[in-house]
Amino acid sequence: MASEADTRANYIDPALKAAHWQPNNIIREHYFTDGRKLAGGVRGRRCFVDYLLHKDNRYLAVVEAKKESEHATKGLQQAIDYAKKLLVRFVYSSNGKQTYEFDLETGKGDYVEFYPTPQELENRYADVNSDLGQQLRNVPFHLEGAMQPRYYQELAVHAATDAIGKGKPRVLLTLATGTGKTFIAFQIVHKLFQSRWNKEAPGSRRPRILFLADRNILADQAINTFNPYEKDLIKINGEEVRKRGGIVPTNAHIFFAI
Repeated sequence: MASEADTRANYIDPALKAAHWQPNNIIREHYFTDGRKLAGGVRGRRCFVDYLLHKDNRYLAVVEAKKESEHATKGLQQAIDYAKKLLVRFVYSSNGKQTYEFDLETGKGDYVEFYPTPQELENRYADVNSDLGQQLRNVPFHLEGAMQPRYYQELAVHAATDAIGKGKPRVLLTLATGTGKTFIAFQIVHKLFQSRWNKEAPGSRRPRILFLADRNILADQAINTFNPYEKDLIKINGEEVRKRGGIVPTNAHIFFAI
């Protein structure tokens, strides 16, 4: 009996290739959580999607593969739930013989004969990035060793840089305790630095960043996270101002204060 792997190899892979999806635009078996912590130090089932289609550092669609003997929409709801987590608008569920497309924005779905091309799918997104937003997305995350951003950290960074790229004067990210807010802030700053973004003339010079904390210990912890830019940062406090004869230091790019 044909398996889910057969559906992928015999139907979905050729169909995606026919729609001009290149291997570097397809992530297969994309695991994006570590699994819920359970008693005894073990973890539950990790969340993953069979295929994650992307272009220009933007997730565009999730594809769910089913056995040929199963209904094409079996598992569609789970794929939709995962797509919501990944902020993906389109979900495809296929048993090889039939392919069902669901649009999370409109809440409507239907069977389709072909997959859209990468460009066609990207064009369906109303909020296509500005040139600057795309430039910021294309700057790689600053990662050391085996470090990898969690999926919600990656989405938060991109949401912020997309908004900055569109010229929005304010961006608010609301995240729970323990989600790595300082890591997210550092990655945003890293992307702004590498693209030499600034409000007056983007691309001409690095920006000046003010990092505010409500306690000294939190400011010090943040400074450790920003260590790759050690030469560009300074902490502003009473002692530092006194050492400079009452003058607030301005010879830096990243300023930490409480």
